[in-house]
Amino acid sequence: MKIGEKLRNLRLAQELTQEELANRADLTKGFISLLERDLTSPSLDTLELILNALDTSMGDFFADKGPTTVVFTKENRVAIDDEDGVEKEVLIPGAQDREMDLMLVTLEPNSRTKKEDAHLGDECGIVISGRIWIMLGKDVHRASKGDAFYYTANRQHWIENRSKRKAVILWISAPPSF
Repeated sequence: MKIGEKLRNLRLAQELTQEELANRADLTKGFISLLERDLTSPSLDTLELILNALDTSMGDFFADKGPTTVVFTKENRVAIDDEDGVEKEVLIPGAQDREMDLMLVTLEPNSRTKKEDAHLGDECGIVISGRIWIMLGKDVHRASKGDAFYYTANRQHWIENRSKRKAVILWISAPPSF
């Protein structure tokens, strides 16, 4: 493990300069620079000071998170078949570990998604083909190919395809609710 590189990435993720990190950890900027370039190694006490300044524990710092998947192929998709005339595919499996969920939804003519009760979060998407009606409580909004939509999920909601053509949407929920 390259401790210096990992420390540098943590520092940059928090938008801190080397000097700011050094001040928080009561160290010198020069020492932080040497650490980040792996030209020196910190003692456990010094590493703990730095990690505290970065709001990270030793356990989290040394946890082996494994490789992070960036590209998900069609084979990775998870199909959800619980509604007549509606095909849902979760595009990125493992939503329980993410801040949002991404789904490809195909609505056959005269079909609709299940009614969802109000919940915390936001939902948005884009109509890839066809036309949809977004039902938010008693409000109705129409969206066609190329239109994007966004709403807070704080009231009952669902999506309908009232047309005679198939509709396809890319639907995002944050936090995941699919």
